[in-house]
Amino acid sequence: MKYYTYFPGCSSESTALGMSISLEAIAGPLDMKLAEMEDWTCCGSTPYGSLDEMESLVIAARNLALAEKIGLDMVTPCSSCYVTLNKANHHLKEHPQLMAQVNEALAVAKMQYKGSVKVRHIVDVLYTDIKPESIAAKVKQKLAGLKVAAYSGCQLVRPDYGFDHVEFPDKLDELVRCLGAEAVNFPLKSRCCGSSLSISETDKVLGLMEKLFANAAENGAQCFTTPCPLCQTNLDAYQSLVNAKFGTHYNLPVFFISQLIGVALGMDEKSLGLDKNIVSPRPVLRQLSEVKSGT
Repeated sequence: MKYYTYFPGCSSESTALGMSISLEAIAGPLDMKLAEMEDWTCCGSTPYGSLDEMESLVIAARNLALAEKIGLDMVTPCSSCYVTLNKANHHLKEHPQLMAQVNEALAVAKMQYKGSVKVRHIVDVLYTDIKPESIAAKVKQKLAGLKVAAYSGCQLVRPDYGFDHVEFPDKLDELVRCLGAEAVNFPLKSRCCGSSLSISETDKVLGLMEKLFANAAENGAQCFTTPCPLCQTNLDAYQSLVNAKFGTHYNLPVFFISQLIGVALGMDEKSLGLDKNIVSPRPVLRQLSEVKSGT
């Protein structure tokens, strides 16, 4: 069993319930113990950081200080949290004066951050620690015949924290392959989905998403998988608007990678939070069942 300090992130309790439910479901079978941090708060998030960088650094540092007390790697499934916490961690370690200022603020709550925490994304843990071959050994239902567009998104690989290639990431593809599925050629796998601009600049973001759908569909994808809550929400929730705007007929389920792993481990839809997805994954799952039964 491998132990980690788990930072869920705000979206795990709202728009990304499917991610949270499925990750909890697969952790045990994959010999991961994700011990949720007590009293965690918002990571400081990138939009907030653009308004008051110092305050957002203090918020991030508070979470890092809580993790530091535990002494394990800090793992998050949220790409935005991963970027925000890593950015704060790097800045504080590289700039002692900034660390002192932040610790002065933390001292009000009788806290201190010394800079010893390692922030990691769950995809890194699955690939590096658990390993694709170990996951493959636990597969009960090979996803043979399923063609998947593995969508890393922009935040998982940028800035470069050494986990995967910035322009041509392939770790998510390898996780897909270990489940028996095909990771289709998907050149736009690290392009931005439009992020939260889907609210304020909807038309522009629909254009960005249409390019992603088109690129995936052109290469034969039957579905997407992503680790990113915001990417999943955008592609899932706005797919009908993309179809309406561009006259397309995309019907591509958007699985969290934890959901796809859970399907391969033989878990049912509800225990993986698949009922929370907007574009129904049932047709794709039905095809898998038919292939398995030989019908």
